[in-house]
Amino acid sequence: MFRIKADPASGGLVQCLAKNYKNDSVVSVDMDKVGVMVAFADDRVIYRKIINNEDVDKLQKDLNRLREWMVENAMKINPSKSKGIRFTRARVNDPLNYSLKDTLTAEASSCKYLGMILRSDLSWADQVNYTVKKAWKALHFTMRILKKGNSNTKSLAYMSLVRPILEYVAGCWDPYREGQINTLDRVKKKAAKFAHHTNKRKWETLASRRKLSRICALFKAYSRECAWKAIGDRLQRPQYLIRIDHERKIRSRRQRLDIGKYSFVNMTIQHWNQLQAKVLRNLPCKPVTFKNRVRKVIIELN
Repeated sequence: MFRIKADPASGGLVQCLAKNYKNDSVVSVDMDKVGVMVAFADDRVIYRKIINNEDVDKLQKDLNRLREWMVENAMKINPSKSKGIRFTRARVNDPLNYSLKDTLTAEASSCKYLGMILRSDLSWADQVNYTVKKAWKALHFTMRILKKGNSNTKSLAYMSLVRPILEYVAGCWDPYREGQINTLDRVKKKAAKFAHHTNKRKWETLASRRKLSRICALFKAYSRECAWKAIGDRLQRPQYLIRIDHERKIRSRRQRLDIGKYSFVNMTIQHWNQLQAKVLRNLPCKPVTFKNRVRKVIIELN
């Protein structure tokens, strides 16, 4: 994957790049011409699945086409801020050898994209540490400002300023390691003690809220919403159903490694299949209605 930084002075030409989605800030290029390209503001990301040397050549051609398009439309690329990263668990000794604008692209072990840290070994440790550090800063700031506030004000401040940081795109990086889960929970417990002088306040747990977020995201993919269509098209029905299964069960794939077993799709499919039949009975329905049903079930289980 390549993250390419455009010159801010030429950022106004972003919308000319290719056909737009309904969301004007996201841009896509025809896959017949370029592997996959997405854009947000002045950032460009090009990625392609690499299996053999032919795929390597195709990715380099993608970068060359991007350079030609930039020249034709008077846009500038900043090669020093552009970086390449490969996502694999295998041991690879050969460095990346891709060039952009006659400059060898630097290889990185991680990159930050849309506020989320992607690591080459597919681990979310850096994302969790970054999120916790940012949340602690926001919580300590809130504690200094509202030291003499009442409990309701302190609770509202936590839910408005701190919890959104802990839950930003958390459906993607929901951790499965107990240590990382406890690290996130410590922030919530500290906020509960600050607001109500006890860490046993009956707020929704962060883990249950992340679970709810993932199930609702899978619901959008199951409903074939435009933004989730790529995942929705890959969902398959199981070959057979047992007595306790509901009719909307999704086929899960066996994974050898934890990084696949606890990924967004596989872990959420397991939770989807464990839902009660009454929750999935009247589909399709509005996302808000489905979310309220699932939240009620999760609260009852906890």
